[in-house]
Amino acid sequence: MNYTDKNYWSRRSFLLGMGATAGSAALSACAINANRAPQGLSTAALAVEQVVDPQTLEKPNLTVGYVPVNDCAPFAVAWEKGFFRKYGLNVTLSREASWGTSRDGIIFGRLDASPVVCGAVTNARIGAEGARHAPLCAAMTIHRHGNAMTMNQAMWESGLRPWQEYNRNLAEFGQDFRRYFQNLPAEQKVWAVVLSSAIYEYFVRYLAAAAGVDPDAEFRIIIVPPPQMVVNMRIGAMQAYMVAEPWNTRAITGNEGIGFTFAQGKEIWQGHPDRLLAVMESFIEENPKTYRSLVKAMIEACQYCSNPNNREEVAEIITNKSFTGAKLNLTRAAIVGEYNYGGFDNQKRIARSPDTTIFFDLPPNLAQIPNDHSTFMWQSESIWLMTQAARWGQIKSIPQNAEEVARKAWRTDLYREIAAEMGIKCPKDDFKIVPAAKFIDNNAFDPSDPVGYLNSFEIRANRPKSFFLS
Repeated sequence: MNYTDKNYWSRRSFLLGMGATAGSAALSACAINANRAPQGLSTAALAVEQVVDPQTLEKPNLTVGYVPVNDCAPFAVAWEKGFFRKYGLNVTLSREASWGTSRDGIIFGRLDASPVVCGAVTNARIGAEGARHAPLCAAMTIHRHGNAMTMNQAMWESGLRPWQEYNRNLAEFGQDFRRYFQNLPAEQKVWAVVLSSAIYEYFVRYLAAAAGVDPDAEFRIIIVPPPQMVVNMRIGAMQAYMVAEPWNTRAITGNEGIGFTFAQGKEIWQGHPDRLLAVMESFIEENPKTYRSLVKAMIEACQYCSNPNNREEVAEIITNKSFTGAKLNLTRAAIVGEYNYGGFDNQKRIARSPDTTIFFDLPPNLAQIPNDHSTFMWQSESIWLMTQAARWGQIKSIPQNAEEVARKAWRTDLYREIAAEMGIKCPKDDFKIVPAAKFIDNNAFDPSDPVGYLNSFEIRANRPKSFFLS
């Protein structure tokens, strides 16, 4: 081992970051566990008529995970409104301490199904660094958007502001961003995300690189469970973090002086997938009828959450201590679509938008393909994730069989069959081009040329170096 090698120290820094938060993660695991999950069906759920006889299912009794962030809403709704019961399922919900335990619970058989951070399924298939190699599958997204990047007060005082105030001027933002990190001691150059080798890490890296900052050279990325983000920022463990709501709003409304929202994830990539409903491939093979019931229950729950008339109720449901345990003013911001970016100048920065969190129906600016909707998974998005894993050296190169990997991991074939049984039409294709305007750096993604897309980035791991002789 060459101990002067940059990659060694980069990995060592990552592991040290993991260790730095191990204590808080352990406390989180003790405080947030299955014992706090809801017990006993509601009166409304018990009154629901079953359209599927449990005796016809291979495994009607399921253990399904969730994490206490806003995107547990479809799970909470499926439980409270009886959609699980409607489709013949007897579900035990398991409140997970982190996105790592949510993923690993599926892999090791403790959970039958659970939401995972977008990227976890693809990277489990390709064995990206930090991801367990396993045949995970997903047939639907739980939601799109609904997350954000929070920066601390020191970043505000240095001159940084929410992205919308830069008017898409990356050069100006880059100057402020570089100046702040260049003036920090090395041990303080830290950004936190909820899971390694997943879309939040890729968004942090994508933003930094778009601003002209090499994330591998300028700061460390550490892993922190969502409920521990605010307290870790308060004690100075990191300068910024990316997480799902309500843990960004919590830094603004519930803990004045902690941080402000720099950008929602949709400002990095508008329309991006966030959580997926993951299972092991063997679960689908051994329990095809059960899997169909599970997906139907979750689609119906996502449709319920998507209805504007239900949004206030959904925000109220997830305030229950079994779910997020957060106050209503924290959960509703991203659910209802009245998002507060905060700041330390007493100015209101409320953004009202129907695409703050997308559960099923797409707003007009995203509904550009016939029959497209949020829970439909585009396999081209799985290939985008592979380009980012390769961009940052988590895999050596984009797999030559990338389309095959995407097809096995993101089961659009099953989703179309299940959705058709529910009378839901789907797009005919599995791949689509993402226009330049949807990305913060105006770099369009064409899934037919992932290598060309990867090479279009000037800042990336293992990029060719130029040498000059004097």
